[in-house]
Order: sequence, then structure tokens, then C-alpha cells
Amino acid sequence: MDTKLALHPIRAGSLSAPIALAVFLSSPALAEGVDAGTLIENTAQATYEDASGSRTISSNTVTVRVDELLDVTLSPLDTSALEVGPGDAVLTFELTNKGNGPESFELVANPAVAGNDFDVTIDALAVDSNGNGTYDPGVDEILAAPETTRELAAGEALTIFVLSTVPDGIADGSETDVELTANAATGTGAAGTVFAGEGDGGGDAIVGTTGASALALGQLQAGIASVDLTKAVSLADPFGGSSAVPGSIASFTITADVSGSGSVEDLVVSDAIPDGTTYAAGTLALDGAKLSDPSDADAGSASDADGVRVDLGDVAAGTSHAITFDVIVN
Repeated sequence: MDTKLALHPIRAGSLSAPIALAVFLSSPALAEGVDAGTLIENTAQATYEDASGSRTISSNTVTVRVDELLDVTLSPLDTSALEVGPGDAVLTFELTNKGNGPESFELVANPAVAGNDFDVTIDALAVDSNGNGTYDPGVDEILAAPETTRELAAGEALTIFVLSTVPDGIADGSETDVELTANAATGTGAAGTVFAGEGDGGGDAIVGTTGASALALGQLQAGIASVDLTKAVSLADPFGGSSAVPGSIASFTITADVSGSGSVEDLVVSDAIPDGTTYAAGTLALDGAKLSDPSDADAGSASDADGVRVDLGDVAAGTSHAITFDVIVN
């Protein structure tokens, strides 16, 4: 917008007396952040002395309408690569209207970024309806195509969720990027591009330094953990040997090794008491620490009828747990 204010000479006869000229603004001078559609009005005044005394006169008022600036920023809210396995994955971004007027933004997600080890499938884009920063199915609004946000006020930020599906068969440690682009609905282009009459309040819309478009990358890294379960037994017979005879004690050790990266969730190890044996009460232990036999607050339970059960919960890769218990040969 190129607005020129012309100051015209004010004639007061052939006066030799000095004239004082002042400019009065009915609103603050234009500055960064002034709302689109704001009217900035400017009137000049002059005071002088003539034969009749002091006089004050005013110029015409010049009015300037502030045009709408189109600017936007977009940034990922995941502070590092999001660790995922096959299945659902949610990337989180923050979109901010950096313009000076209300604007909506069209969103485009691209999973096929050059250099990806694997590509996800984009299922939907959603906005954080309740403002808690976490995707809540059935609560947060899924955007219909073309995925466009509501109008955001100048300076307003909005949390965006990219809902995706990670394919099966990905290698542990493999990585992928997802691009999210936000474009001002009014239009994009080189800085200074003018969309005549399309600004808020009836003025023009002017593309700002961001080109009214922003791109951000969300990163996913495969954390594939697997569990290896091994079982060993040692025997002690009543005669000091290691034979399996009636009365022998069989001591079992079940080892759960979690390998890869990431973690596994809700890992539960169970084992039936072998036929022909009886569980030796009070012998259940996890990593050397005794567990009570009843099903209670600790991680384990054991009985002849129900066997052995130990709930290890969420277990990180690189972790090993040993479960031990004894039975007596009948």
C-alpha cells in the first residue's frame, strides 16, 4: 500500500507574522500489529496572528485504512522424533496467525518426503478442540477436505494433529518425516503480493514476509521391541542328587529379555504348574525379590489351580527380568 499525504499551503493574506503548523492524529500512528481495517485519520492545524488577533485553522482530514497482512508460522510441538511402532501415530503442530486480521488456513500433509526409510498413511487432520494439547478421539474436530481451519484472530495460535498409520514390517530405528503446510486461505505469494479488496474491513490483503505459507516437519522413529522368553529348570532330589524322583524339588527360572528399542507395554508372564507336581508355597520371586502367592497389590500370584502369573507392566528394550518358583514332584 503506497499512501501519500499531501500538505497544501494555507494562505492568510500577505502576513508577515509567523505561522505555527501542527498535525493531529485521531488514532495512534501506524505500527506493527495495528488491526486490519483500522482507520488512521490525520488533520493538520495552523495558528497565526493577523490584524484581528490569533487565529487557528484546520486542513482537511486524510483517512488511511490499514490493509490486512497475511503471515503465518507453523512449528512441531514434539520436541524430538516420536517413537512409534506399527499402528496409529499422532504428530502435533502449532499454527499461529502472524497477520493483523482474521484468517483461516488450508492444511496439507505430505508423508512422502525424500529420504524417508518408510512412509506413513495420513488418516486425517484434526484441531485441538478442548485445548489440552493431546488428541482426544471423538472430542477433537476432524477437518473435512479441503482441510481448512476456522478463522484465527490476529496472533491466535491453534494446535493441529496429524493422524497417521505406521505400516507393518518397519525396521527398528528406521525414520520418516511428515511435512505439514499451512497456506492462508486468502492467498499466498511473494512478499508484497496484493489481493485487492480481500482484506478485513474492505481494504487490500498484502502477503507478508512468510509468503502467507509455512511448512514444518514432524519426525517419527521406529522403536520396535521384541520379547524373548526362556525357561530353565534345576533339580534337587531327597538324596542330595539331581534326579527327578518323588519328593524332588524342581526350581524353574523364566527369563524375559526385551530387545530392540522403545518398549513393550503390559508384559505378563504366566506358566502352569506341571502335572504330577505341587507348587511349593512361598517360592515365587521376581528378580530375586519375593512375591506373595495371592493375587494382591504386588506383581505376582501363584497356586496349583491357576499357575504362576507375573505382571511386568511396561518394559524398556535392553531390560531383562527373571521369574523363579519351585514345585515338588508328587
